Amino acid sequence: MITKELISPKSIVVIGGSNNIHKPGGKILKNILDGQYKGDLFVVNPKEKSVQGILSFQAVDDLPKTELAIIAIAAPYILETVKVLALQKATKAFIILSAGFSELNDEGRKLEREIVKIINSINGSLIGPNCIGVMLPDYHGVFTEPIPKLDAKGCDFISGSGATACFILESALPKGLTFSSVFSVGNSPQLGVEEILEHLDESFDPATSSKVKLLYIENIAKPELLLKHASSLIKKGCKIAAIKAGSTEAGSRAASSHTGALASPDLMVEALLKKAGIVRCYGREELISVATVFMNKELNGKNIAIITHAGGPAVMLTDELSKKGLKVPGIEGLDAIELLKLLHPGSSVNNPIDFLATGTAEQLESIIDYVDQKFNHIDAMVVIFGTPGLVTIDDVYEVLNEKMNTCKKPIYPVLPSTLTAAKEMEEFRSKGRVHFTDEVALGNALAKVYQTPKPAAKYLEFPNIDQKRIREIISASKDGYLPPESINGILDACGISRSQNKLLNTENEAVNFANKIGYPLVMKVVGPIHKSDVGGVVLNIDDEETVLKEFNRLKQIKDTYAVLMYPMYTGTEIFIGAKHEEEFGHIVLCGLGGIFVEVLKDIASGLTPINKPEALKMIKGLKGYEIIKGIRNQEAVSEDLFVEVIVRVALLVEIAPEIVEMDLNPLFGKQDSLTVVDARIRIEKNKPN
Repeated sequence: MITKELISPKSIVVIGGSNNIHKPGGKILKNILDGQYKGDLFVVNPKEKSVQGILSFQAVDDLPKTELAIIAIAAPYILETVKVLALQKATKAFIILSAGFSELNDEGRKLEREIVKIINSINGSLIGPNCIGVMLPDYHGVFTEPIPKLDAKGCDFISGSGATACFILESALPKGLTFSSVFSVGNSPQLGVEEILEHLDESFDPATSSKVKLLYIENIAKPELLLKHASSLIKKGCKIAAIKAGSTEAGSRAASSHTGALASPDLMVEALLKKAGIVRCYGREELISVATVFMNKELNGKNIAIITHAGGPAVMLTDELSKKGLKVPGIEGLDAIELLKLLHPGSSVNNPIDFLATGTAEQLESIIDYVDQKFNHIDAMVVIFGTPGLVTIDDVYEVLNEKMNTCKKPIYPVLPSTLTAAKEMEEFRSKGRVHFTDEVALGNALAKVYQTPKPAAKYLEFPNIDQKRIREIISASKDGYLPPESINGILDACGISRSQNKLLNTENEAVNFANKIGYPLVMKVVGPIHKSDVGGVVLNIDDEETVLKEFNRLKQIKDTYAVLMYPMYTGTEIFIGAKHEEEFGHIVLCGLGGIFVEVLKDIASGLTPINKPEALKMIKGLKGYEIIKGIRNQEAVSEDLFVEVIVRVALLVEIAPEIVEMDLNPLFGKQDSLTVVDARIRIEKNKPN
């Protein structure tokens, strides 16, 4: 839990405080003093009587009662120190800067657990160990720089890495980005990113709290907690962006199916962040760019006007916006002709609006007014304005500042002259403005923010599913891959259309079933994982002689214990799968199917539970969506049926959480049907929750 003593302590002790400000204990004390902390401040240092003008106690036992302890001593001495503080000095909040715990070895992990156990016993709070501390309005409890001037309208920033937090601050502050609080959580044995976000949610005040949250996450230990409170904050009007490090973790630990190979842990993270409404970023500069977009008025449409006096940046921005799904539409008509008359000869208003290197502040003001008030098809504008250094451009930046206050449409300023116009840019930032220095970074960030969905609604559709029958089949089954007859029963109970098929063990069974269902038909081995790789799939069988020949050939393939037969279908092949990931729960995947699913890797994913709007977004997010819609006279796949099967699969794994992997591949889709022709389901009854 996060105690008031951590957020707003009336007294602080720095254990290991030093006169040497090049050591963590010395620098953090200096930062607290420089931040004009108003409570009682103590130091424990057995070698000093006074540290930076603060009375130093020789031992922890000598201290008066103290609400917050910041600890900067060697790891082996910390457990006893915490015991005295927690049990004798009424200390309820702890920040442990020191390293040497779970990040080091098992012994350090054990020591860390003992410390947490003591702090939990008094319902206290622990930040760290192995962190830089926190920056809050009441005190600057970090041993690093830079120390931004905290602003209630700035960003709340939570980082799993202290060094990364410093680097992000270093890059963000020169762009005008401000911060309301900074939390570095280190090893997070008690309070991690999720718990800090929970606190920000539960203490949120729409009148006073920051509405922008930035996260740097190295490990998502509690995905449900992150999902719950991120979604809640966004629904309250906040915006959240996050970097999740470690996106290249091997994802095929159980690659015994297409889903197992495709559903990497990072895909789970992607699905979680998307479901929560968090904008995912992949680097520090991207996070800063997204945060800078957040600090401006919200973009409510795809159409962007680019206003510039330099052609090159406008072209690069146009390319980036177009590649990422936003538009730079043409501007024409009487209003455009009227605006052109106000500009120098040679200017263009077609979009980008280029008012030349000789353009003035007055012309910029006119352009912005026309875009805001007369060009109704434009949703936002980007102003790119730098200088070669011939004249000062204070007046231009003053126009920008004023119009950002008064215009209905958002204005995103790109100010590239970081050295030549440094004075003017500093004045612009002093008015509380943020800006971009690179137009391509802005284009990417704008697209990310615009295309990130809002948090998914929690409601579930409950189509006609026979839950009792599903549970009977699962209960009667052993761990591992279910036999075809069990899979057929589950699909039927779910209301998912499947092919008429039969598991064959003898030649007579093969011939009789072939004559019953008619030709052409398909035969597949049952047993081998990748059937095509071993020659275990035969298509377009159209006579009894071929049935007998292929049945006997297929039975000889290694690991084959039976042959599956079903009618030959036509239509577009699609894929739906599900996988369970420890901690996260189940993810459902969809994409184009057949043998190319692992080659193309054109998949969309969603974390269960999944409702119909989420399922439709998954389908529309596929690169092959045009194929689903029908292209070049090919028959389209029914999106309604595609959505319905995704929802039914998501409900199935809620009803039967023992399912750890599931492939429906392929399903053949047409305008009026969606039929499963091959399926695999693997269960584990005692998997970790």
